[in-house]
Amino acid sequence: MRHRLIPLALLALLAVLHGQLWIGRGSVPHVADLNQQLASQKQKNELARKANQQLSAEVRDLKEGMDMVEEKARLELGMVRPNEILVQVTK
Repeated sequence: MRHRLIPLALLALLAVLHGQLWIGRGSVPHVADLNQQLASQKQKNELARKANQQLSAEVRDLKEGMDMVEEKARLELGMVRPNEILVQVTK
């Protein structure tokens, strides 16, 4: 009788472990679903990273661009700010 009990206990343990492998929280389908969600999130993150880089470049261009526009307006068009005196030296 005792010799039959050990194989039955091992079979029961194997059935429980096999059930956990296919149905439980760490099951194969659940892990596959999580991997798919992870890949999708990585793709979304990459798109967001590219959008952030583009916006950062636009902000940088706008900050530097205003200085460039002001310099061109002063040199080429002779524009001045209010309460500013323009002194031109000709040769």
